[in-house]
Amino acid sequence: MSVAVKICGLGDQESVDAAIEGDADYLGFMFFAASPRHVTADLVATLVEDAPEEVARVGVFVDPSDAELDQVLSHVRLDYIQLHGSESPERIDEIRLAFGLPVIKAIGVSAAHDVEAASVFTDHADMLLFDAKPPPGADRPGGNALAFNWDLMTSYTGTLPWMLAGGLIPETVADAIAKSGAAAVDVSSGVESSPGRKDPTLVTAFLKAAKGMG
Repeated sequence: MSVAVKICGLGDQESVDAAIEGDADYLGFMFFAASPRHVTADLVATLVEDAPEEVARVGVFVDPSDAELDQVLSHVRLDYIQLHGSESPERIDEIRLAFGLPVIKAIGVSAAHDVEAASVFTDHADMLLFDAKPPPGADRPGGNALAFNWDLMTSYTGTLPWMLAGGLIPETVADAIAKSGAAAVDVSSGVESSPGRKDPTLVTAFLKAAKGMG
């Protein structure tokens, strides 16, 4: 079975098209002002106008208010809400109920106990995303081009589907999948020529490598 791939932090038509042509399963858009990948709902609506229905659209938020979520969702259809902040299981329940969308909860990992701690979200989130914990002083929770020890994921015993993220690049993603056992991977900075600027060639290369065609 092919590994599912999410290309995250998209912000221009060329990279969106490269993701779709490369058979990406998820398109990720960053609705977090501190990120160099920040986009507006109106821009995303334009970028996905011709995207196939089967490619899932994911909005990434950090501790969003209902008003923030409503502002985005009133302008563009999303298939998933990804939460990358300190959201509690109860807050995830509130968001799922209020907006009727499945939630992906990001988990920062630096040690085995971080993987184990994800179990608190089992009956609340629909999917987990395991990412490297940000370095001290970082102003954003992800997209920092850091990897964690992929072998740690072999200790995950939860029932939720999950994605592997954190410092993945075309040259390492196959190894990351093999070591972690990931059925889905997420990339952002690893397919960029500079922070926030996707390189369509790298997007294509990543998709080929992740899906076993490279």
